[in-house]
Amino acid sequence: MPIFTAPDGTALAYHVRGEGEPLVVLPGGPMRASEYLGDLGGLGAHRRLILLDLRGTGASAAPADPATYRCDRQVEDVEALRAHLGLDRMDLLAHSAGASLAMLYAARHPRRLSRLLLVTAIPWALGRPATPEERLAAARLREAEPWFTAAFPAFEAWVTGEAGDDIDFEAVDAFFYGRWDDTARAHAAAADGQTNDDAADRFHDPAAYDPPALRAALAHVDAPVLVLAGEMDGGPRPEPARLVADAFPHAEFAVQAGAGHYPWLDDPKWFTARTEAFLTGTGTAVRLPTAG
Repeated sequence: MPIFTAPDGTALAYHVRGEGEPLVVLPGGPMRASEYLGDLGGLGAHRRLILLDLRGTGASAAPADPATYRCDRQVEDVEALRAHLGLDRMDLLAHSAGASLAMLYAARHPRRLSRLLLVTAIPWALGRPATPEERLAAARLREAEPWFTAAFPAFEAWVTGEAGDDIDFEAVDAFFYGRWDDTARAHAAAADGQTNDDAADRFHDPAAYDPPALRAALAHVDAPVLVLAGEMDGGPRPEPARLVADAFPHAEFAVQAGAGHYPWLDDPKWFTARTEAFLTGTGTAVRLPTAG
């Protein structure tokens, strides 16, 4: 397993899957080990995936200073990985909370990106987290599911904070997947053992983000960008996810039908085809209609 050293001396690990041109991948969670990404629904058949374990997750060491778990403090870890790989410019894919890190990286190192792919990206870094109302609206799209009636009260209690520490995580997890099948259940069940909870609490420290400054910097990013949302995802819904695309001058926006927060599990064939089309420059922009 390859290891490199972050600027502060922390030993960081990454995993290589697949063949072809390299695609650096940042996991979400926040602060979940990259293992949960698998080979991104078969994307490894087209690309050599370089899956980073963020500091304090997976096979990467914990830093001496826990304050460096903050999202903006990890930007130079990504830059160190690019330099370690010997890439002048890199294709970068980020999932969920990892998209905040990728956006900060794009703002700080725009000339080091060839293409940027942001999957189910909540616009945290732009000052726009998912709202309870959006999560509940997305959950209600699942009313036809046989498990909905039993699961929705637990999900609503979690979203509104009324559940406290008494959370039915299996019921909550069901709403994050387009298909709540055995594959999704196993994927969700693995999360606890893959996530650094202390680091996750620190990752989205509001001090990490300066939305106006970030918007100004992203407006000068020349790299093509694809923002991919899941139709059934509540964090983010497609409409706020589109705000991420709108922050870049050369962005496409795509919505994967029937997909939740992990679209490569819901329809691997569609996900792989769409992402590879973008990475090879043969994709077609898909825009949502303007609200109202």
